[in-house]
Amino acid sequence: MSDKKQFQIVDLTKGAVFIALMAIGANLAAFIPLGPVPLTFQTVVAILAGILLGKKLGAFSMIGYLLIGFIGVPVLAGFSGGFQVIASPTLGFLISFVVLAFAAGAIIERSPQPTLLTFFMASYAGLIINYLIGVPYLYFHSNFILGLDGVQLLPIAAGMTPFFIKDLVLATFTAILAPQLLKAVNRQPQHMKAAS
Repeated sequence: MSDKKQFQIVDLTKGAVFIALMAIGANLAAFIPLGPVPLTFQTVVAILAGILLGKKLGAFSMIGYLLIGFIGVPVLAGFSGGFQVIASPTLGFLISFVVLAFAAGAIIERSPQPTLLTFFMASYAGLIINYLIGVPYLYFHSNFILGLDGVQLLPIAAGMTPFFIKDLVLATFTAILAPQLLKAVNRQPQHMKAAS
């Protein structure tokens, strides 16, 4: 078996692992009711996907996760799945997983020797992207899809505070643990491999 083919198999395996982790993170706290947005651990898993798999494979693994959910496999939050998810208020958060995984991976890959600060930047950037996409879409969904009059963006953002605090704490732990996790999976950015 060629090194290239073996590398592709390893990458596919890693991507599949993160698809499974996203499904677990989506439903680990599925029965904790906190409003229209379910309490999940998907954001931190998506951040880790970018950091550990790299920007491309991390983003592709998130795309794979969403496609599996959209075709009906109950891997999304609340054990949901199917095309009806596209009409849900959390679609923005779902889409953000692809973007934030790519961004987190890109930040790590741009650094020749990632430091702890680099991992914090990647983790927090992913978190910010998650909410910059998810919260405005929640506002859009409330006003233009559900047709609820008078729904304001600021109260929606304020209502997301418990989720943001939870994700901020998890993102912090992710940044602290990520350097060791990256060593454990033996994954370095490609330009670092070329330099070694």
